[in-house]
Order: sequence, then C-alpha cells, then structure tokens
Amino acid sequence: MSSKKNSSTHPAVNLVAGGTAGLFEALCCHPLDTIKVRMQIYRRTTHEGQSSPGFLRTGSSIYKQEGFLSLYKGLGAVVIGIIPKMAIRFSSYGFYRSVLADPNTGVVSTGNTFIAGVGAGITEAVMVVNPMEVVKIRLQAQHLNPSTGADGKEVVKYRNALQAAYVIVKEEGIGALYRGVSLTAARQATNQGANFTVYSKLREFLQSYHGSETLPSWETSLIGLVSGAIGPFSNAPLDTIKTRLQKDKSTKNLSNWVRITTIGRQLIHEEGFRALYKGITPRVMRVAPGQAVTFTVYEFVRKHLESLGVFPSSNKPQPKPLK
Repeated sequence: MSSKKNSSTHPAVNLVAGGTAGLFEALCCHPLDTIKVRMQIYRRTTHEGQSSPGFLRTGSSIYKQEGFLSLYKGLGAVVIGIIPKMAIRFSSYGFYRSVLADPNTGVVSTGNTFIAGVGAGITEAVMVVNPMEVVKIRLQAQHLNPSTGADGKEVVKYRNALQAAYVIVKEEGIGALYRGVSLTAARQATNQGANFTVYSKLREFLQSYHGSETLPSWETSLIGLVSGAIGPFSNAPLDTIKTRLQKDKSTKNLSNWVRITTIGRQLIHEEGFRALYKGITPRVMRVAPGQAVTFTVYEFVRKHLESLGVFPSSNKPQPKPLK
C-alpha cells in the first residue's frame, strides 16, 4: 500500500457521493426490504394452519395482490432520508476515526476502526434512520390491516412519506418517530462497526496486494458485498423486534425496555425462537448487495469529484491504517 498521505475528503464530497450512492442502493434494493418487513410482521396466530411464508412466496403474494409498485412502498421515506443519512454516515465515520487515530503516528487500530463505525451507526440512527424507518414501515404494513369507510371501500391512511410523517406526529406525537430508537441504534452500531472494519481491512489488503490506492470497481463491489453480509446475522433479533415495535401501537404507554421485552417474549411464545430471524434471507440479500452498491458508487463519485477539483480538499492528512 502506498505511504502517500491523502488529504481529507471535503464534507460536500461526502454529501454528494454518499447521497448518490444511497439513492442507487435504495432503487436497487428496496423491494427486498419490503419483503423483509412483511415477513417480520406476519403473525402465525392470525393465520391458523398456515406456515410462515418464505421469501419467494411473500414477494410473489405482494406482486399478485398489490402490483409491482407495491414492492416500492415506503421508498419516498427512504429517498428523503438517504442523502443526510449517507452524509452523516461517512462524515461522522471520518470524524470519529480522526479522533481515535494515534496522535503521534496517525495510525488507526482495527479496534478503533470498529469503534468509529459504531459511532457512525449510532449517529445516523438517532438523526435520520429511526424516524425514516417508522414512516417506511407504516407505509409498507398498512395494507395488512386496512380500514374501511362508510361505503365499505378501503381507506388509505398513509399516502406518501411526508403525509404519513405528519399523520403519525399529529395522532401519536413526535415521540412516535423515535419508537424503537434504542434497537435501531444498536442495529446500526453493530452493522456499521462490522461493515467499516471489514471493508477497510479488506481494502487495505487489496491495496497492498496491487501496490495502488485505486482498486477496480468489481473489487470494491466484492468487499462491499462481504462486509455488508456480516451485520445482519449478528443483529437479526434486534431488527425483527424493532420492526414489530414500530408498527405496533398497543404498547405505546409502556417504557422502551418494557415494550422491547414484551414484544420479544410474545414473539417467542407465539411463534418460537426462530421467529426472531424472520426476514433474514431478504435482509442479507438487501444489505449485502446494498453495501456493494453503496461503496462502489461512493468511491466512483468521490474519485471523480476530487479529480475535478470542484471541492478543495483539506490539507489535514487522513489517519493512516494500521500496518
């Protein structure tokens, strides 16, 4: 790996490159997220005699009963939040990594790389991800419990992301957008901690192997795919309970941890321990290629923006990786 010290990426580059990467990720992978949410909120007790539908069956059911565009329900909430989410993710990761670098050598250890990723995950969860996901899940799930008007026709309560956010806040208060935030923060922390650590270490290895700072796009995609697959297996139960909690209004008067334990116990009692891993297949299929798309597009856009010189780089050198 080259010993050249790269100047720090301009915040505007993180904004544009990260936002573009997030947009491409959402457009490519959102249908898998919709299937994952439907699998997680499926209740066996309300479907007596039926086994929990699998990935293909759930996706096929949505397509046949609601149409292809239903796979993109809640996409507006994701797109609205994707630019600040990715800007916060990459910018905060860079900030925490700089803070954790050795002041004398500039070296960032593997452990501190993980901590920087954890910090980035918590920051994005609190500032953007949780409110965005509450809105998204309500949009994705409302078809399962439709309300009807006086004429007997189904009434669509949530029409789009902005209107859904307004209705949720009006009826339930601003706190409803932060329902499950502790679980979201825990999920994002483990995701990004593992994600950035595995990605950075694999990237350093390949840079050393090639003797170049620049990697082919297919290698960036490959290491993004590998790093993105790590998180979902470690925090699937958190994600399943979080999804149920954000959809369910019956426990809103209880404290956060009481709600979490209540929903977790109810889920295991009614459907067994395996229910905690509902939607793991589409989640891995969503997150892993999503990270591959994110890192590939981010690196591509960042490289071209910096080569154009539109946003001047800081003279402060980036922290060096651990050799």
